[in-house]
Amino acid sequence: MNETKFTKYGKKNLTGKPRYLKTKIPKGDNYKAIKKELRDKNLFTVCEEARCPNLGECWDARTATMMVMGDTCTRACKFCHVKTGNPKGWLDESEPMKASEMVQTMGLKYLVITSVDRDDLEDYGASHFAAIVNQVNADHPEVKVEVLIPDFNAEEMHMRTLAESKPFVIAQNMETVRRLTHQVRDRRAGYDKTLKALEFYAKNYSDIATKTSLMVGLGETKEELVECMQDLRSVGVKIITFGQYLRPTLAHLEVQKYYELAEFEHLKKIAYDLGFEFVASGPMVRSSYKAAEYLEFLNTQLEESIQWQK
Repeated sequence: MNETKFTKYGKKNLTGKPRYLKTKIPKGDNYKAIKKELRDKNLFTVCEEARCPNLGECWDARTATMMVMGDTCTRACKFCHVKTGNPKGWLDESEPMKASEMVQTMGLKYLVITSVDRDDLEDYGASHFAAIVNQVNADHPEVKVEVLIPDFNAEEMHMRTLAESKPFVIAQNMETVRRLTHQVRDRRAGYDKTLKALEFYAKNYSDIATKTSLMVGLGETKEELVECMQDLRSVGVKIITFGQYLRPTLAHLEVQKYYELAEFEHLKKIAYDLGFEFVASGPMVRSSYKAAEYLEFLNTQLEESIQWQK
């Protein structure tokens, strides 16, 4: 691939949002029916609340994301529009059953569970996550559960609590490159803390795939992105996604660059060359975008292996 196409990595390119950032409004009988049934049962997906541009596509693929542990985060990352505060230990103990009911209502094949950070809880919410995964696994053994989790302060006891519930994928987002971490993320988060957490899961629970996501357009360079990918591969991360950072409000970090489609493809190529098993890369890609495609990848690998053995 011609490297001269990528000389603008990390430089400002603010000529307005590219046309490819526009997405179609979700519609269709399937979408409307699912949404009505969710409202009737007072169930909500983060897909709707975050106004995810990929909602229709994911729901059609029977994949959805559920936000748990409330809407108030104890951390204040400078890219995120989630409310910040102190929930003072509040938890909805019915969420394990709600997650199971959401799977049933939507006919899901793949469920992603995510949350705000909960530094106000003794175990940072690890046991609550585990209870949800255990409930869905028990009620719907055919459904795969991915968890997009807080770092649990990288404390092994709490990380083990989560991992013992046997989710299919454990994701913890790096968000940005090392140099920009303290400008972008809350001071209690950290580049090395995230690496430590991901390494713990990959080393001690090798049957569970580890995953992370990076936003681009915050001022990072190509070299920094490559270095970050190398660090992630060194601790065994198998799945990575790249998406364009979009500024939620004027109070949040400014977009430094809108990446071209070719640049996203270039990042994907680099990631695969470095040994990642599955990569999603594009302007509207978010952490959970096409999450179930990793399962399809594994099934394809298994089929090819069986054919080879024959």
